[in-house]
Amino acid sequence: MLDREGIERIIPHRAPMLLVDRITELTEDGAVGELDVREDAMFVQGHFPGNPVMPAVFELEAIAQVGAVAILSRPEFAGRTAYYASIDKAKFRRMVRPGDTLRMEVKLVKLRGSFAVAEGAAYVGDALAAQAEIKCAIGE
Repeated sequence: MLDREGIERIIPHRAPMLLVDRITELTEDGAVGELDVREDAMFVQGHFPGNPVMPAVFELEAIAQVGAVAILSRPEFAGRTAYYASIDKAKFRRMVRPGDTLRMEVKLVKLRGSFAVAEGAAYVGDALAAQAEIKCAIGE
């Protein structure tokens, strides 16, 4: 299990853009992470007053960050950065609100050289909130 400090040793994201509070599972082909969605999160403040909802693009970013932990924790990619190449098949199924814990599950389906493809999903409890196929290039 990794906390935010451990995650920051692997990926370059920092507050307020670090969207993973902890990694609960890290394997050769993927990772599981969680984000406690707080009322004071910068992305909730104005989206929407009186009806706070986590923006869908931030759900995708949280999924991608968990995938980045899975990739960049490998010794050959240590100290590097993963950049979006594409986001495909994105679907949003449930709103995510302050007080929810968003669980992101990411499976690496292809890793060739400095290019990776991952399938990711985000859940609140057992309810699917978002899913997508994310491709990234691993830079220096």
